[in-house]
Amino acid sequence: MGVSVLIVDDEPHIGRIIRTRLEQDGFIVYLAEQGQEALAILHQHPSIALVLLDLMMPGMSGIDVLRVMRADVRWATLPCIVLTAAGQDAQLREAEALGVSEIMTKPFSPRRLLSRVQAYTAPAAALSADPSQC
Repeated sequence: MGVSVLIVDDEPHIGRIIRTRLEQDGFIVYLAEQGQEALAILHQHPSIALVLLDLMMPGMSGIDVLRVMRADVRWATLPCIVLTAAGQDAQLREAEALGVSEIMTKPFSPRRLLSRVQAYTAPAAALSADPSQC
């Protein structure tokens, strides 16, 4: 069974590109285009091991999603990689203060993104591969 990742990005083509690459590597991928949708997916799928989060989204921003995540004990330490356009310094500082795991600036290398996703989900992958740990 693969490790679950949630992609939150209001640009559907970016989400699909990332999803395709991660699924090719065996990940189970959930895709949300809005913040509220992302939180609903987190509630429905507690096994999600990592969130890839765009900051700039209409309505509920990525920062808003991150605030909710960090205020909830279920997601307070859930690894989160922020994917963002350059030049959003205030939002990036706030994301760092909220405990984001890493920040990657768009455009990013799909290979590097996959490498970082693998690094943050390695403990979850080890658990899902070892039936005695379930």
